[in-house]
Parts: sequence; structure tokens; C-alpha cells
Amino acid sequence: MTDALAHPMRTSGLNKVKNDTGRTAFCGPYILSALTGFPISRVEREVNRFRRVDDDAPIKGTSAMEVAAAATELGWEMTLHDTFWHLEKRERPTLWSWMQKPRNAWVYYLLAIHRGKDGHWILVKGVKLCDTYTDGKWQFVCDGPHRGTRIMEIYQLKSRG
Repeated sequence: MTDALAHPMRTSGLNKVKNDTGRTAFCGPYILSALTGFPISRVEREVNRFRRVDDDAPIKGTSAMEVAAAATELGWEMTLHDTFWHLEKRERPTLWSWMQKPRNAWVYYLLAIHRGKDGHWILVKGVKLCDTYTDGKWQFVCDGPHRGTRIMEIYQLKSRG
């Protein structure tokens, strides 16, 4: 690995996802690439180290513990901000209703949402979101695909560096 990939430059902007794997990547590695600026191969390597499997094993789903462990290794701290597991699915807030409430526009929020029968990770900062459905590009939430989806958990992500 080159030095440029080992230590990406921290910026105040929003990183575009770098999928260097040659295959489709899933939401956990996508949002961590957007957060950290590291390519997906590096993110997947950290998740796989936590799982104690081969570094290049494909990832098709991630838990909150796996995402938190990889984020920590990549220089970020992930803390639970809010949880809605105690509510019935229909009573949980939608992404759009959560966006209407006051929050820190400078903080990255990682949201676990319902997408069909599965869970899905999206990354929100200010009024923009990034995930696999946006092809790793930052998009305004009002134009995004998840406005009506229900939120399961919300995490705050802060740089440790």
C-alpha cells in the first residue's frame, strides 16, 4: 500500500466513496469509505480483521459492532446517539421527520434504517446523505431515496485525529 492510501488527507468536505475492489460493495464499507476517505478495500480489511477472517473476504452485511470497530481502527469514534428498537416499526421516526428536528449540522450521523426486510446503513452530514443507493456520492436528503424509511438507531461519528 502506498503512503497516500495509508493516510488520506482530512478535509472539511465530504469524501466520495472509492470502490477499488472491482466488485459491488455493500453499505457498511461504503459509508466508512465516505466517512474516512479510505478506499473500500482498506475498510473491508479492517472489518475482516475484526471478524478474524481473510483480509479479502467479501462483506455482505455488517453489525454495529463491526462498523464501530472498523471506524475506530480508521481514526473515528462511534457512539450511540439514539435508539428506536423499543418502538414498533410503524412508530419509529422516518428519515425525513428526523431531518426536521434540530441537530448539529457539522457532525456525521450514521443511521441504521429499515430497507425492506433488511437493515441498511446511511451516512448523514448536514442536509446530505451518502450510501450505496447514491453510488457513494453525497446527495441532498430531500432528493434521496430514503425519506420515508424508518430509523432503528442513530450513531454519532467524531474524528479522533
